[in-house]
Amino acid sequence: SKLISLGQLEMTWRSRVHFNPLLVRVLHKSRLRYYGKPEKKMDMPYQAYFEVADGSGMMSVVLWNSLCPEWYNSVKVGSVLLLEQYAIKTNYPFKTQPTPGDSQMKRFATIEISLNVRDPPTKISIIPEEMVKPEWGLPEVKYRFITRSELDNLPNNHFCDVIGLVTFVGRAERARKREHGEDFWLYRWAHAIDGTSDQPFILELFATSQPDVFEHIHPMTYLVCTQMRVVRDPTENPSSTIYLTTSNESQIFITGWHKGQPYTKDTKVKNFIQWTKTQNEGDQMKKTVIGGYYPFPRPPNNFLKY
Repeated sequence: SKLISLGQLEMTWRSRVHFNPLLVRVLHKSRLRYYGKPEKKMDMPYQAYFEVADGSGMMSVVLWNSLCPEWYNSVKVGSVLLLEQYAIKTNYPFKTQPTPGDSQMKRFATIEISLNVRDPPTKISIIPEEMVKPEWGLPEVKYRFITRSELDNLPNNHFCDVIGLVTFVGRAERARKREHGEDFWLYRWAHAIDGTSDQPFILELFATSQPDVFEHIHPMTYLVCTQMRVVRDPTENPSSTIYLTTSNESQIFITGWHKGQPYTKDTKVKNFIQWTKTQNEGDQMKKTVIGGYYPFPRPPNNFLKY
């Protein structure tokens, strides 16, 4: 069938009734959002979005309602999709924008692709990686991995990817989403080291839509976290309060989940694996901690400051 590129789509979408199929690669994946309300009777009020790209640039794709339980877990970062019978909408202005690994990539921000069960019923096909041809010109997934020694120089709100060996993982804690609301965020703290600094990465990991990974983070696992946001308080001692928190597009992977992920080709990931081979497992295990209450950022040393 005759394909259309994302660039052509943005230029000609107003003058079209039917849209040609799209062939794209998934670069980012958001967490699953539930938007149900008691007064609205909807079967499956779910939504998730993906940032997809072809040779012309990057655009958002929104997956709606019952397509979410059907497709959310199958579509991964790096998947190649053939999309047919989709709808086009003007872009939702308040959506979060992930930071692309490739800073040269063009972003088409005026429209987004909408995948629905009907009006029209979208057809989604996942193309196996071994069938993807180089002449299709699809971009590779690129990352922004940093080492722990580089973290101290990064500004507040900077986005990055990290890999480390888990030395501490705290218990799951809850925080209210709104002051008097009944909804909670679930999160846990973790420390991970990569051999480039005496200090660990301090990670605030919110439960993304990967419960099977979130619940099994434990010491001595290799932890990869993508699209993490730097949080630092400039008024405090900068190095003691810097930590990383998950964003809407963060993905978390632990030992057992790394096989076949696009980041395994990244140089900094390979360097980390080389470093772990030089470490004595028994020595590292003596330094690991699990559970307990972890107050962070720490309260001041004396009561007057507090």
